[in-house]
Amino acid sequence: MRRSMQEIIPRLYLGPYNAASRSNLQSLIDHGITHIICVRQNIEASFIRPNFPDKFKYLVLNIADNPTENIIQHFQRVKIFIDEALSSCGQVLVHGNAGISRSAALVLAYIMETYGLSQARAYTIVQQIRFCINPNEGFMAQLREYEPIYQAQKTLRNGQQSSAMQRCKRTIHQVETTETDDTCDPMDPSY
Repeated sequence: MRRSMQEIIPRLYLGPYNAASRSNLQSLIDHGITHIICVRQNIEASFIRPNFPDKFKYLVLNIADNPTENIIQHFQRVKIFIDEALSSCGQVLVHGNAGISRSAALVLAYIMETYGLSQARAYTIVQQIRFCINPNEGFMAQLREYEPIYQAQKTLRNGQQSSAMQRCKRTIHQVETTETDDTCDPMDPSY
């Protein structure tokens, strides 16, 4: 299983570079893959690269598998890319070299934010499907740090939506009131 990709949630796959290699084009097509997130370090660019730019939409991220690497900065970009792919009925493969650390951390962040899960719960779910995931300790720490960040952003978005709804309701009420006041009522003595 380590050398193949697994479907983590419907239409989102996690796997190694081998799953996106030239020899596996037919497998990508058979799985319905439309979008690929290719995670590599600059020094890996000569052998981990988009192999089929004419067939799939790619997001290429240069991330070192190093505990001091800032991976959290990529979480929102990955979420947007995956959400856009899924909303257009696409299917996404996220891969690094081995599909164990960097790409797994990105998928974990996506699962956490999308389903409102803790880092520990998301890890359990993903590991049950792809047993070999093992993000480095720096990435795990950043995933734990990300939990309150995405929750605060969600709360803020919900608050803004709630405020917008209240403004909308007030505006509708004002329009309805104005329309009612401007109608001619023959029973009204001021008419």
